[in-house]
Amino acid sequence: MKITRAGTAPSTPGNEDYFTGTVRIDPLFQADPPGRSSGLQVTFEPGARTAWHTHPAGQTILITFGRGRVQREGGPVEEVTAGDVVFFPAEEKHWHGASPKTAMSHIAIQESIDGTQVTWMEKVTEEDYAK
Repeated sequence: MKITRAGTAPSTPGNEDYFTGTVRIDPLFQADPPGRSSGLQVTFEPGARTAWHTHPAGQTILITFGRGRVQREGGPVEEVTAGDVVFFPAEEKHWHGASPKTAMSHIAIQESIDGTQVTWMEKVTEEDYAK
């Protein structure tokens, strides 16, 4: 058994190379080998969002607060709210973040394959975000 006490891992700002706007990341868990899963609480201020990215084993996000937006490549921008759960399949190019006027927090759960959890790509343009 492993207990990770709340508040024991420091918060970090979202890396400007991978996020637009103000984003805070709070680590929740990292599985010990042979486990591959990890979880983060991510908080986006209004208008903040990830860059386009993929996950080799997919990603599940559980919206815990506020209103947000999600989009998979080629699909429409979808609004999400607290209580919604979004699954992105393996290698599906996508982004997620807050709505323009409301903050959003989510728990992100993903697995690592060969040491990789995410592949970051280009930033989401203001035009694409506003669709």
